[in-house]
Amino acid sequence: MIRVAKLEDGKDISKLLTQLGYPDSEVFIIENMEKLLTDPNAELLVYENEERLVACISLHYIPQLGMKRDIALINYLVVDSSIRSKGIGKELEEYATASARERGCGIIQVHCHSRRIDAHKFYERQGFKETPKYFSKMLNN
Repeated sequence: MIRVAKLEDGKDISKLLTQLGYPDSEVFIIENMEKLLTDPNAELLVYENEERLVACISLHYIPQLGMKRDIALINYLVVDSSIRSKGIGKELEEYATASARERGCGIIQVHCHSRRIDAHKFYERQGFKETPKYFSKMLNN
């Protein structure tokens, strides 16, 4: 049920991203997918249920300078809102954790917007702990 994404999945992934509050990604999704699918430090995976794409996860593996082991980062994890709470997110997160361990990572992290209270509860159930703040600077080029 979990497989590597294909460019043909772009439209379905874009629909999932819209549910996360990222509208209009269909315009640039293929270009971004091409980058991820060719990056050796990234994984883009989808979850199919009855031949329908219902979830996706994007992972990055970040080499570290000051730590012995690398960090895995879940950038996006989304399950179609019509079938949440059926174990699909758990399965994808567990896959990501296993992949991070295989690559020798010492930590797996996820950035999750403060408005996503249900997602926070999910990650806590999966064993994630809240850590210090991240600060962001928008680069409007």
